[in-house]
Amino acid sequence: MKKVVGYPLPLGVSERNDIVNFSISVESGKKCSLCIYKKGEELPKAEVELPEDDAIGEVRFAAFQKSDLKGMEYCYKIEDKYVLDPYVKSISENEYGRRGIIMTDSYDWEDDKPLRIPYHEVIAYNMHVRGFTKHTSSKVKKKGTFLGVIEKIPYLKELGINQIQCMPVYHFEENSKYTNYWGYGDAFCFAVKDTYAAGKNAGKELKDMVKACHKAGIEVVLNLPFTEKTPKRLIIECLQYYVMEYHVDGFVLNPYNAPMELVRANPILKHTKILQNKDDFQNVMRRFLKGDEDMVPGAIWWLSKNTEETGSCNYITTHTGFTLVDLVSYNNKHNELNGEENQDGPDENLSWNCGEEGPSRKKAVLELRKKQMRNAMFLMMMAQGTPSILAGDEFGNTQDGNNNVYCQDNEIAWLDWKKLEKETEFFEYVKKLIEIRKTYPILHAEKPLKGTDRTGYGVPDVSYHGESAWRPQLDKNSRQLGVYYHDADGTDLYIAYNMHYEAQKFALPTLANKKEWHLVVSTAVDVKEDVTCEKQILIEPRTILMFVGR
Repeated sequence: MKKVVGYPLPLGVSERNDIVNFSISVESGKKCSLCIYKKGEELPKAEVELPEDDAIGEVRFAAFQKSDLKGMEYCYKIEDKYVLDPYVKSISENEYGRRGIIMTDSYDWEDDKPLRIPYHEVIAYNMHVRGFTKHTSSKVKKKGTFLGVIEKIPYLKELGINQIQCMPVYHFEENSKYTNYWGYGDAFCFAVKDTYAAGKNAGKELKDMVKACHKAGIEVVLNLPFTEKTPKRLIIECLQYYVMEYHVDGFVLNPYNAPMELVRANPILKHTKILQNKDDFQNVMRRFLKGDEDMVPGAIWWLSKNTEETGSCNYITTHTGFTLVDLVSYNNKHNELNGEENQDGPDENLSWNCGEEGPSRKKAVLELRKKQMRNAMFLMMMAQGTPSILAGDEFGNTQDGNNNVYCQDNEIAWLDWKKLEKETEFFEYVKKLIEIRKTYPILHAEKPLKGTDRTGYGVPDVSYHGESAWRPQLDKNSRQLGVYYHDADGTDLYIAYNMHYEAQKFALPTLANKKEWHLVVSTAVDVKEDVTCEKQILIEPRTILMFVGR
């Protein structure tokens, strides 16, 4: 192989015309060589010295004709140690160790581009690519893979999802002590996890998934947690790479590890959704849900917050912690199978088992749990920010009280799709909430609601109420809240939240033009809907009602 003129940036392997360029940052004073291998062979076909005298700064580089490198693998030899390129884009592993695969294949995107769905119109779905379809009950052909996700796109469309948020899909390092199911920790951030592929080209299959999702109107957002040791420069370059190479629509980042200001200021990422993991909404709404005192002011705050403003989605549950059905079934974590004597995972889950720990046959307990699940989904779907459903919550997927399945690459953590057959009623309820949210723009306004009259009818866009109209009860002991939405198109909606353990009275505001309030949603089981309601009503304990003015 004959060297040609190379270039220092970008770091890693890149193509320009018919040239493949290699570039790596190496500490001054250290020897460095580029080793090129034929696939499956022990000894390198070529070992090319990258002398420090030819470096620019600490960056060493070399380039070769693309035709000489097709199907080849590489690594670097720094001093006497063979190392992978930190920017490696695909990894091969055999008895001789790990090497980077030199990727020279092109991909036909068919005019695909990121969807740029406005934040306020997104219905997000938080999934683990492998766990989403790995269970035998998923009934897909390519279980546990990017292609398996493609097979489930019709399901996502039926539910009403237009964004999936995928847990780490980059090549995270396995741990000798435990199975690294979540993918947190050290990683080769530019390479796609090969075990998520049905075939031999994980990068292509991720692109296939993104392209198929985009054709269905579904955005793809990647959760890239990185670590505190990940260089800030590498993080920025990694995000740029996934936007340009994989057409992803956004990222969920750990604000403690990622340089959020630099990310948001980066010109390549200007139209990319940048989200961060924050559990403020979750903590407040879980406490409001189970009836803790002094939570009404916090509920008002988070019901009105806009995701583009806060930078975080609204979720009641996420991969860390209980699933939704476990949230209402367990007071305590049950992580014994993790092998850490139940010492791992969060101790405080702000959960409530509704009267009995774990599985129950008591009708009253089961009915209360069902209502609390309906309440939780309602709180999330009717808040102004972007809702994010934990995959499987829409049909009651359980992890048997394990709130930290980071090491459980098995049926404990995988979605059990048989639950969907048993919980069709709850699935249909979640679908209905999503449809209602999409039907009424005032429930997902583009700009934050101000509580001011924007129509000239003397009614603010949002107002808060209680036992008396126009007078919310914000005292410490209150567990009830009425929210009245009035839109410029004449839409009037009223939501009554009674999180109290006793029935509470609510006064519905008087409507103009002889309109009356009609009940359209109730979280109570077997309540007759679409009926006219009186101006003052008594709402049973732990129940949410939604009315529309007609």
